[in-house]
Amino acid sequence: MKKTLVMAFATALLAGGLNARAQAQASTPAAGATTAAAPVKLGYTNIDYILGQTPESKDITNQLTIQRTQSENELKRMQKELEDKYNAYEKGAASMTDVIRKDRETELQSLQARIQEFGRTAEQSLQTKYQQLVNPVVQKIQKAIDAVAAENNYTYVFNLDAGANTIPILLVAPPQDNITDLVLKKLGVDPSKAATANKPANAGGSTPAAGTTTTPKKN
Repeated sequence: MKKTLVMAFATALLAGGLNARAQAQASTPAAGATTAAAPVKLGYTNIDYILGQTPESKDITNQLTIQRTQSENELKRMQKELEDKYNAYEKGAASMTDVIRKDRETELQSLQARIQEFGRTAEQSLQTKYQQLVNPVVQKIQKAIDAVAAENNYTYVFNLDAGANTIPILLVAPPQDNITDLVLKKLGVDPSKAATANKPANAGGSTPAAGTTTTPKKN
């Protein structure tokens, strides 16, 4: 859930920036003016990785864990209630009148429907909470990416990992074009102290030769 939400939101932000830049580059120069084609400089980063290095990441995880745990505990309580009432119904069904048996069956069906509805509502509430917590951080990351791109004259910056079931991104990126550490510094995070477990591919490692393209591994 985390990765899907972040990537969907971040991709929308990035797409908006690329569209705006493309429109600006497509504008017609003044009559008689001559312009030289500016070299295209490509950069890449990994928004999901950067998000995990921000100070807000731990608090977001803690808040979501608390809410999910509370929802799971309530769901277990409701399921236990249903199980107990169903066992009691089975034991006494033979001696119940038709009216009482019908009433017990209606009660069980109603409780089962409540459990299903609670499960759906709890999951929706968790997703809404996640969006409320993550969106401001992703917007801050986007501003840092915009600033790094402007300061280092990048024409386009691509997200290295666009998520599962998406069109693979082709990159032409020498080592210095991985702007992840620059973005982390812009956010006040020391790249040397960042977690290495989810370090983006090619960060500090070997990179394809200039002019070659690579397809990030799909999840």
